Order: sequence, then structure tokens, then C-alpha cells
Amino acid sequence: MLTATAHIPVLLKEALDALAIQPGGRYIDCTVGAGGHAEAILRRSAPGGQLLGIDADPSAITLARERLKPYGNSALIVNDNFINLPQICAEYDFKPVNGILFDLGLSSMQLSESGHGFSFQHGAPLDMRFDPNQTISAADIVNQYSETELARILFEFGEETHSRQIARIIVRSRPIHTTDQLAELIERAFPKRGRIHPATKTFQALRIAVNEELSRLEIALQQALELLGSDGSLAVISYHSLEDRIVKNFMRRESAGCICPPEMPQCVCHHRPRLSLVNKQVIVPSLAEEKTNPRSRSAKMRAAARIISGEEWPKTTRHSHAPAGKEIPTARNAVRKHVLFDTAVTLN
Repeated sequence: MLTATAHIPVLLKEALDALAIQPGGRYIDCTVGAGGHAEAILRRSAPGGQLLGIDADPSAITLARERLKPYGNSALIVNDNFINLPQICAEYDFKPVNGILFDLGLSSMQLSESGHGFSFQHGAPLDMRFDPNQTISAADIVNQYSETELARILFEFGEETHSRQIARIIVRSRPIHTTDQLAELIERAFPKRGRIHPATKTFQALRIAVNEELSRLEIALQQALELLGSDGSLAVISYHSLEDRIVKNFMRRESAGCICPPEMPQCVCHHRPRLSLVNKQVIVPSLAEEKTNPRSRSAKMRAAARIISGEEWPKTTRHSHAPAGKEIPTARNAVRKHVLFDTAVTLN
């Protein structure tokens, strides 16, 4: 059972600033976890603020509901995956919204207490499912997939340079049932050098494959964009290069005035920017935060604001379109104040 004692939300102040939290606004935390970011959002959006918190992990949902109980109907907590964001918002009539947050990292509790096999620091079954109702577990991949498919997963999702060798070791050592068993196999073949354990990338790759994290993130970002009201904010905290690349490319594309190939002499895509970058540079934790919360070291946050009136953006040619990533002027950039609703909606 997870406990919230060790939970420290990453980039908390920076996330709140990026979301430009205002009293009376409606916000979504797509990975609510133990509720650290969610509680801060509710506190800053009072009076009248509302939050929809989503998480695939039932244990995290239990923690979040307990932590956010003092906020009553202002906090709606749903046990689901953010891939179902449109359906969840439709069911609870929670749209449009002022801000959406994705914190894509594993919490301290999931790494140390869940027993789901996310970490090689503790012996546990090879599971790695956020949602226990999912069909495929890490044990299924490790013990049933071909050597070629295993190598592909380790290389694509873990950026593991020894993917083929590790896949061969796994296949020859089957069956493998526990996290410590798998970690020891890899460490024997590739002894630890430096701070990073040789099994780190393998565990990352298996977790991503089990939960389809990258493909679901790509879909969810597009869905989130459709739910944001004018000047609504999108903030995403990622923890490895694969996630960050997806977020960066998405925001760059959606903030561009034209996405035609460079060799096109004139724009034919008629793409209109739907996002304006809040920060041109990626946001990372301060040295002070890294010291107090070492797991924040790899965090990167990117944020953008929604542009609704795309038809006001002039039709572009190859000679006049705004380059990808260029900030588009919006009311938000002039006045960081935006509330979509005059009155709060009571959630049942």
C-alpha cells in the first residue's frame, strides 16, 4: 500500500506559474499521484477553483482522495488512464478548462512501496503495470517475447546500447520472475560503473512498453489541446529524453504558422498555430530542489498557452510564415490573467 509521506511534487512553483492559476478556474492533473500538485492548484485557485485528477494507479487514487478530501466537491478524482481524457471530461462535463498538467514521472511511493516491480532496488514480481487490470505485464514481455523483439524494446524505449546482448541474456536465463533476479543478470554481464545501475535502461524500457507510455502521451497531448479554453495552459513535466522529445516536437508543431517541408516554396498546409510557448527554454529544477529532492534531477518542464482564434492568423507563404517554436502574441503574454468562468460548477 502506498503512503504519501515521502511524496515531494517536482517543479511545484514552476508548474503553478506556467499554468497561471487563477481563482475560479478549472484545471486537470492528468497524473494526480499522491495529490501534491493537485492540492497546490486547488489552494491557489480558491475561491471557486475546481480540479479533475486522473491516475491509472488505484493506490495513488486512494492517496489523492484522502489528501484532497478537505476540498470537497472542488476535487474530482477519477481512476483511469489519461488516454481517455476526452471521455472523462465529457462524462463529468469538465470542459473547457483553464489548465492541464502532466507529470510523467514515477513517484517515490511507486518506486519504493508499490510492490509493482518498477524498481530494481527492491525485490518484487516483474509487473510494472500502472493499472493492475492491464493484460500485459513485464513478466510476459521478459519471458515470452522473442530475442529480436526484446532487443527492439530495450533499444527504442530504453536507448540501451547493449540491447542485443541483454536480450540474449534474458532469453537464455528464462524463466525470470522478480526484479532483483533480472537486475542481477544484467549487472553480472555489465558490472556497475559510476552512479547509474546497468539495469536502469532495461527497467525503463520494460515499463514504457508495458504501459504504452509514449504512444499514449502523443495521443493525450493532442486531446488536451482540444480541451483547453482560450489562453488555457498546458504544462508537461518529463523525465527522460524520449518523453521530452515528444512534448517538444508537439509544442513546436502546434506553435508554428506553417509545417510544410522546407523544400516547399509556398505554404500549402494552411496550418494555424494553436499554441503559444510560455517559455522558449525548457524549465529544469533549481540546485536547491535537486538537493532536497534528488529524484527531480532529470525533470524537464515545457509549457504553452492555447490560441483559439486561429482564423485571425494570416494565411502564410514560405516567405512569411512564423518559424516553429516562435512565440505568438496572445492576451496571456500581455496580461497573465485568465478566468474562463464567472461561477464555479458543482461536481456531483
